[in-house]
Amino acid sequence: MNDQDPTDVPTADPRPAKLTRATSLVLVNTGPGKGKTSAAIGVVIRGVARGWRVAVVQFLKSDTWHSGEEKVCRQLGVDWLTEGEGFTWDSTDLTVDRARAVSAWGQAKALISAGDHSLVVLDEVTYPVNWEWIDVGDVVETIRTRPDHVNLVITGRDAPQALIDLADTVTEMAETKPVSYTHLRAHETVLDLVCRLLLEKKTISKVKTSPI
Repeated sequence: MNDQDPTDVPTADPRPAKLTRATSLVLVNTGPGKGKTSAAIGVVIRGVARGWRVAVVQFLKSDTWHSGEEKVCRQLGVDWLTEGEGFTWDSTDLTVDRARAVSAWGQAKALISAGDHSLVVLDEVTYPVNWEWIDVGDVVETIRTRPDHVNLVITGRDAPQALIDLADTVTEMAETKPVSYTHLRAHETVLDLVCRLLLEKKTISKVKTSPI
């Protein structure tokens, strides 16, 4: 996979001679591989260490999950908003999921525009954007016109081209060796199928999976 000679140690600095410090950055973590939110949390920790006020808005993850990253970030003083309903295939009424995603965007937009936070993470916002629950144009305009000091980290698969074009850095997580889940984690193995069907505007009831 790597064509570079492992013994070829770089001895010259590849960076341009005249570097300038950006007032703020927009980072996008996308792709099919794991680690998009984990990478964003790493940026959160760095921001907290710098004395920044940080907010995380989760668009899909449920407020009943109580994840490890949420626990740690709350202890560090991060403003944490979990607005999702959980996995869409577990939903009995997608209008509720959509309403919560729209509410999450309203809160995220207010956080970004207010400028009280130096870093705002929009976790898994790409999904409701791709499902047209949230207007991508509104997201782009809110980010483009944000206060100069507000940094953004956007996570989620299939980042829309409009967000990629706007970002300063885009990292695509690859599935070089995907995890093999047992039947207890079967929901992870149908993620692509479910999301693809939703993007094609099919109903969740049409999703069928084979037993593992």
